[in-house]
Amino acid sequence: MKINYKLQDKFDLLMFIPMMVLITFGLLAIYSSTIHHPTANGNFGKQFVFFAVSMVIYFVIYFLPQQTFRFFSIPTYLVSLFFLVAVLAVGKVIYGAKSWFGIGGFGFQPSELAKLGTILFLAFWLSFKPRDINNIKDIGLALLIGFIPVGLIMLEPDTGTSLIFVFITLALVYWSGISLFGLFVVLSPGVSIFASILGLPYFITVLVLIVVALFIFKRDLFNSATIFVINLSTGFFFDYAYKILKPHQQLRIASFLDPNADPLRSGYNVIQAKVAIGSGGLLGKGFMQGNQTQLRFIPEQWTDFIFCVIGEEFGFIGSVIIIISFLIIFYRLIKLASQSKDSYSSLVVIGILTLLFTHFAINIGMNVGLTPVIGLPLPFLSYGGSSLLIDVILMAIAMNFYRNRKQHT
Repeated sequence: MKINYKLQDKFDLLMFIPMMVLITFGLLAIYSSTIHHPTANGNFGKQFVFFAVSMVIYFVIYFLPQQTFRFFSIPTYLVSLFFLVAVLAVGKVIYGAKSWFGIGGFGFQPSELAKLGTILFLAFWLSFKPRDINNIKDIGLALLIGFIPVGLIMLEPDTGTSLIFVFITLALVYWSGISLFGLFVVLSPGVSIFASILGLPYFITVLVLIVVALFIFKRDLFNSATIFVINLSTGFFFDYAYKILKPHQQLRIASFLDPNADPLRSGYNVIQAKVAIGSGGLLGKGFMQGNQTQLRFIPEQWTDFIFCVIGEEFGFIGSVIIIISFLIIFYRLIKLASQSKDSYSSLVVIGILTLLFTHFAINIGMNVGLTPVIGLPLPFLSYGGSSLLIDVILMAIAMNFYRNRKQHT
């Protein structure tokens, strides 16, 4: 018992085991969905190579001194920005986005490195000296750090990935102690935009709620009017922004609102994913026995729609195992962030949690028709070497902080 206690005290098995469960399911699903595919049958081998490399790096990072991450925060962020600029010039276009470097038979997506760099640097900037996050200068600089990658990624364009940086930035600003009013000011324009997507009645309802909130906060007339005008403007701005989106992006939004509006194109994947998940029943059709998967009804479902492979072949039980594994990881990360004795570690862990949770929520939402199809992979499961590598590195950093959680740095 003492050995187990000492191991758990330094190495969080409740965070490591669920991660390995997810990676295992991901490898099985990638193998099942690609082994008989005429062009993708080598994907399993590539993913397994990245898995092996990732695990070596995982344990190297686990044993690093905790100060290493502070030291590399700024360089990692700057290098990631360099690659984001470089990919715009010499990157490879895949699915209409110039977001990949091709290296032999492998690909590297700079935005994955940028996720790591942004989390580390923003956490470092918010914590290396006392900040008044409710001060407009400090909050403005924090948003700038987080939104520079957003602008570069939007130029690729990759709207889905850019949203991840928005959520990460807002989460770190919130964890830094922003006031409720400050949080309202930052978040309300996003809510207004989302409401405008749903239609004019929703937009008007949100504007009314914003007026009520401003009345409750009891701010002066100038500030209240400014905030209201900003929210009003963002709603109308979306209509302009929608018109300049590429046709396939407009179709994705339309299909989110009604997948049956274009069932043979933009809504096709969502409809087929629902069929696959629903047909799995309680126990699933069995490994490599799913009709939707083996007959390739969903194009490249080893990436964004890998959850429906698991739902069809491993059933409700398999899907629940996936969701519970994620929830355990989220719980352990929240607990670790609360236990960390220094603000830098706590902020980094919150950034990791936000990244994983946002991918999890949006990706599974895509598979069941609750969120738009915006091209976000499911962490640890979807095919993609650079994505898996960064996800494992982030978990290794969290585990390193767990090992050092009783120290104050």
